Amino acid sequence: MLLRPEHRTKQDPANDNDFYDAPRFVTHVDSGFIEQLTDLYQTKLQPNTRILDLMSSWVSHLPELEFAHVEGHGMNREELAKNPRLDNYFVQNLNQNPKLPLNNEDFDAVLITVSVQYLQYPEAIFAEIYRVLKPGGIVIVSFSNRMFAQKAIAIWRDNSEANRVELVKKYFQGIAGYSEPEVISKQAPIPSFLQLLGMAGADPFYAVMATKQE
Repeated sequence: MLLRPEHRTKQDPANDNDFYDAPRFVTHVDSGFIEQLTDLYQTKLQPNTRILDLMSSWVSHLPELEFAHVEGHGMNREELAKNPRLDNYFVQNLNQNPKLPLNNEDFDAVLITVSVQYLQYPEAIFAEIYRVLKPGGIVIVSFSNRMFAQKAIAIWRDNSEANRVELVKKYFQGIAGYSEPEVISKQAPIPSFLQLLGMAGADPFYAVMATKQE
């Protein structure tokens, strides 16, 4: 296995179902990150295809394309019900049950947005993603430097941003049949007046992508 038991631990070991029980109708990254993500989706996703938005919420940041079907998954039913882009959704705690209730080779793209840091068994999830993905289909995992620290796994929480990118690459590389991961890494410049005040700039944008080889 890629991760050792100590890598999977969380500061808050309580059931994740309780943590996500109340809806959070907020965005967890800034507008610059969202714009870059939507632009990336515009480039990589195709119209009239089937999309799985894994670990989703009330917004998917998808471009104005017509998709054949968008399946959502998340931890809060109220958030998913508010998402206008989802044609269907299901609630499931992937840290308790990584088996997706979906058919083999049923999706053209799988998306994980600012949530990969919470997966305690990413090896199982990335294997499941491979199973439900069509040959030639793409997986896009995007993240920044924000997180619920108490729910992020230790290896993510305690690592640098560069090492987190490498970690997601290893999640793909650990499953035979994915292409070599492609990385997008964009650090937003910090305006000089913010530097003087010791303040951070815009959210950095990271995306790691791979396809299911035919």
